[in-house]
Amino acid sequence: MTVTLNPARLLRFPRAFLFGAAILLTSVILAAVPSVFAPYDPLMMDYVNLLAPPSAAHPFGTDNFGRDVLSRVIHAYTIDMQIALFATLFPFIFGTIVGAIVGYVGGVTEAIFGRIVDAVITFPFLVLVIAIVSVLGPGLINMYIAIGVVGWVFYARIIAAEVKVQKRLDYADAGRAMGYTHSRIIFRHLLPNAITPAVVYWMTDMALAILLGSSLGYLGLGAQPPAAEWGVQIADGKNFMATAWWISVFPGIAIVITGLGFSLLGDGLAEILRGRK
Repeated sequence: MTVTLNPARLLRFPRAFLFGAAILLTSVILAAVPSVFAPYDPLMMDYVNLLAPPSAAHPFGTDNFGRDVLSRVIHAYTIDMQIALFATLFPFIFGTIVGAIVGYVGGVTEAIFGRIVDAVITFPFLVLVIAIVSVLGPGLINMYIAIGVVGWVFYARIIAAEVKVQKRLDYADAGRAMGYTHSRIIFRHLLPNAITPAVVYWMTDMALAILLGSSLGYLGLGAQPPAAEWGVQIADGKNFMATAWWISVFPGIAIVITGLGFSLLGDGLAEILRGRK
């Protein structure tokens, strides 16, 4: 059995979805096999070519240790795409489960959850994450823990609001009348109809996770040198902006493009799902 790809069917998708998918597909390929595309070892130092400007040999120039900036930008896709996934996967799953239960049960459970949400959103998200990482210590694992401790609340709030709407509909009443268990009603009937906004938010949250990971890397709380990570690279070049701007500018461009890919994919996915209702 052969599967043929019909270009006409692809054109039916929103442009935002197609552009976002193209950017992220490229990002995933670069993250999976960076050595295929990087011309040099990202950790290889060349003291003959310190702070060399962009050229044919080094299209993105070299940094203060003579390392090829292009190779480091490409290899950074591996770490930063992992940040986008691992920093948001637990909040998405745990927040979805908690939100579904809270939205279905309501009452005292919803009131307690409301107080937790109020306590979290009172403080800026970045400040809370920095505070937790500062206590736990720098590094990617501790950064994931810090984001997970705070980030699940936002997914839970989205799901809880959607489940509250869904549980009032006729199909939920029919499930209760037929004697279905609460867990079956929540996870097999209500949640599939309520999860769409959380999935769309997840796409945007991945872009924010990359920005947050880069910010923490810049502050020395995320990925640690000499790792090839965009925030670390920007921090490496901050003292050379006047003479070697390329060290920080090209990783910054990679952050913007990748974040744009997630945002466009999320917008396109929202448009697709709205059209199916």
